[in-house]
Amino acid sequence: MPLPIVAVVGRPNVGKSTLVNRIAQTADAIVHEARGVTRDRSYHRADWNGRDFMLIDTGGIEPAKNGPFAASVTTQALMATEEADIIVMLVDGQAGIAPDDQEVAKLLKRSKKPVFLLVNKVDDPAREEAVHDFWPLGLGEPLAVSALHGHNTGDILDAVVAKLPEETPVEETEAVGVAIIGRPNSGKSSLLNRLAGVERAIVSDVPGTTRDALDVLVERDEQAYRFVDTAGIRRKSQIDEDVEYYGFVRAMRAIDHADIALLVIDTAIGVTDGDQRIARFTHERGSGLIVLLNKWDLVDSDEMREDIEYQLQSRLGFVGYAPVLRISALTGAKVHRIFDALEVVYGNHRRHVTTSALNRLLTDMREFGHTISKQGKVLRLQYVTQTRTEPPGFTFFANHPRLVDDSYRRYIENRMREAFDFTGTPVFLKFRNKD
Repeated sequence: MPLPIVAVVGRPNVGKSTLVNRIAQTADAIVHEARGVTRDRSYHRADWNGRDFMLIDTGGIEPAKNGPFAASVTTQALMATEEADIIVMLVDGQAGIAPDDQEVAKLLKRSKKPVFLLVNKVDDPAREEAVHDFWPLGLGEPLAVSALHGHNTGDILDAVVAKLPEETPVEETEAVGVAIIGRPNSGKSSLLNRLAGVERAIVSDVPGTTRDALDVLVERDEQAYRFVDTAGIRRKSQIDEDVEYYGFVRAMRAIDHADIALLVIDTAIGVTDGDQRIARFTHERGSGLIVLLNKWDLVDSDEMREDIEYQLQSRLGFVGYAPVLRISALTGAKVHRIFDALEVVYGNHRRHVTTSALNRLLTDMREFGHTISKQGKVLRLQYVTQTRTEPPGFTFFANHPRLVDDSYRRYIENRMREAFDFTGTPVFLKFRNKD
């Protein structure tokens, strides 16, 4: 049974993300003084007095005239209230009732869900009487809180937990973590929506729409996948706003925690240096990798196709182990093949090769392969064993491990990939002196 859901809503910049971080005891939700920082809804696991629940941090609900994303942000917030078991509306106790607060309250009264009205930024207990100014919103008793300092959050959580639906324990399915990564405006959010089958993320042609990492659970063929959509990754020197920098950090964290990364490339632009950098991030962090050539329906000539193939080889050759799929997130063409590729890559990412099979390969390499010698020393590989999975890692014991150079390392990796299926996953090799 999924965890019960508590949605935190309100107009922009009243402290929703600060409250979510306080309750979840994390810094996952981006907090910034600028209006409209949180756009998509994001999910954060929390617990109180032994009850686990999911918090939804939403973008501020505001009239569509207030910005290019306002209508989509409002839609996302309303979708959060629909799936929530309990709604927490946050208002600014220092600003008083604003017209947008009244509009939000009207929407929530139609939802028929339990609603807690929290008056935030009441940092001084002596000012708690001011919360009574919010009775006209018609959402019941206003409760004073300071998301920043934690004042009254314990009492409020007691009340919220008491309203949660009863637990029905069931066995949870292990989910494969999949990070959707790429440059801004490459189609990541459209792909997430297509994979999830719902309008899960805000989709816009304005670069940088997704600032935070958000995720959705999808089950297919009895296997659960947790897809994480991330902010577009740019050069650090191109990240001018600190909010965008935090989004970059969340994207890196998503890659760190993912089993597999889906690198979405905009084929209308081609494979860029930015795509190359992103692929290197995933390789260095040991994630499985699938390359998705998005907007393939726009590639309408043999010349364009040949050019993209050349770019793949020249810029992404170092992750040549990654399968390449040609898709259109917008139309859905070939998107279903992603699940087949995920199954293969996930299995290879966790692959364990027996020591006997490894050393049979090592014997074959000693007899029919080439070796390396420098300054009168000849390298002899004596023994190999697998020392990790996710991704697979192997340690070779040798007489002179310092003789191993990049060329010989690539030779060993290529021989191992010929012998064992490591499609989609990096392979880490170490060379040590035999004790």
